[in-house]
Amino acid sequence: MEEDCLSCMKYLMFLFNFFIFLGGACLLGLGIWVIVDPTGFREIVAANPLLFTGAYIMLAMGAMLFLLGFLGCCGAIRENKCLLLF
Repeated sequence: MEEDCLSCMKYLMFLFNFFIFLGGACLLGLGIWVIVDPTGFREIVAANPLLFTGAYIMLAMGAMLFLLGFLGCCGAIRENKCLLLF
């Protein structure tokens, strides 16, 4: 019974970390798109320099969440305490 509960927690932890990984990937992609796209958001972002800084912050947060979600997924599947604590 205890082993089933631990197995369920392992896969739930993997699932939550996978959602964080996907959210980070979306933020990372959106940040890259805002910075690189010459026609779409660039006109809006160029009007206000604060929005351009926000695009870089979104890019950095997306990269951080992407990395942490990936390490969390690996740590949950391998049951590695060091990766989960990171």
